[in-house]
Amino acid sequence: MVSLWYHYGMAMTLRLTEEQDAQLGAVAESMNVSKQRAVEIALDEYLAKHDQERVMSEVINKVLSRDAELMRRLADS
Repeated sequence: MVSLWYHYGMAMTLRLTEEQDAQLGAVAESMNVSKQRAVEIALDEYLAKHDQERVMSEVINKVLSRDAELMRRLADS
């Protein structure tokens, strides 16, 4: 039989410097969460930010491609 913790998520070891560990501890304490939870929150925020940047880049490229002729005419005027 497999333990329930095994199905919750992937386990990993995170190696930090003493300074990083101290800073993580301070952040976790200020958020009133465990260090594990603080890392999860930080990772979720990082991934969400970079996904938004990817989507914005795709939208900008699509608009620039679609409106290339208009942009050229505006630049020439």
